[in-house]
Amino acid sequence: MARCTAPTYGHRTASGAAACPACGSSSRYSRNTSYPTYPTYTPAPYSSSGNTTGTRSSGNSRSVKPRWSRAGSSVYYTPAEVQALTPIRRTVENLAALPDLRDVFLCHAWDDRQGVAKELHDLLVAAGVKVWFSEKDLGLGVPMMRAIDKGLANSRVGLVLVTPALLRRLPQEGIADKELSALLARDKLIPIVHNTTYEELRNISPLLGSRSGLSTAEEPMADIAAKLAEVVVI
Repeated sequence: MARCTAPTYGHRTASGAAACPACGSSSRYSRNTSYPTYPTYTPAPYSSSGNTTGTRSSGNSRSVKPRWSRAGSSVYYTPAEVQALTPIRRTVENLAALPDLRDVFLCHAWDDRQGVAKELHDLLVAAGVKVWFSEKDLGLGVPMMRAIDKGLANSRVGLVLVTPALLRRLPQEGIADKELSALLARDKLIPIVHNTTYEELRNISPLLGSRSGLSTAEEPMADIAAKLAEVVVI
């Protein structure tokens, strides 16, 4: 005897009932009949290995307002984003008594300085974030490494803009690699992944690839900048 598939698949449409081996030919599943609704299985949010907070998960809806959200803010987070950004927010609050610090140090590949790095910088500045950015903070005649070292020391949080250009640069152990090494040592940085993936990042930098961050594959750069502004500005 054919067994009804409704407990597993449900008969929420006429076509679903027709496909059932037990109910397909039964007159009680006519077009005018309302079919019972059974609960469906919803898979758990995806979290790729090496990033337990799963900020890159699909199905992890943005519906959370963290405690640092501004009054009237329209910015919402996933639970995983709140989990990943909460330690950064604590760092910002602990350093709030030092008003001369920049909010963030923006680490990026040289090739991105006039493109996506400048876009992110401009969005952050428009949102009230004080950003150390090489394109405006490296003055003529100033030793580059000394200026970068000072910028790192005088910033509360580090942002690492992960792009294909950065992934090409890191193995060459240039300036971006030195900046990243310093930020990793301080353990207070947020990766912003753009036009690449965490899987590709882990192939180049397993330490950075293990950090939870934000990705333009999931939301526009403007939304990412709005979240960062809420997290790093007191």
